[in-house]
Amino acid sequence: TPKFDSFRTDIREEGDHYVLDADLPGFDREDIHLELQGDVLTITAQHNNEKEDKDEEGKYIRRERVSGSCARSFYVGDVRPEDIRAKYEDGVLKLSFPKENQRKLPEQTHIAIE
Repeated sequence: TPKFDSFRTDIREEGDHYVLDADLPGFDREDIHLELQGDVLTITAQHNNEKEDKDEEGKYIRRERVSGSCARSFYVGDVRPEDIRAKYEDGVLKLSFPKENQRKLPEQTHIAIE
């Protein structure tokens, strides 16, 4: 039975947002769940597959059960669920989310000592 505990991801910056590609081959769209808690996005994928072959008398020649799950969490900053776009196609989950609003640092960096 294959063991699924992680999956490959690529994260890149595109202008004012980030794009995360997660390789999840063999999963159906319904097997993948996204959850945002605070500033952490968790991707969970789980599936169960059952295959069986029978002879002419209905007796099993082969019966296989494959199940697996994987999950990863990512810090995404201060984003809202409605700001995250998700698409699953050809075994790749593609997420797009805006960059976290970052505070602008003051131009003066000198700190006075009292």
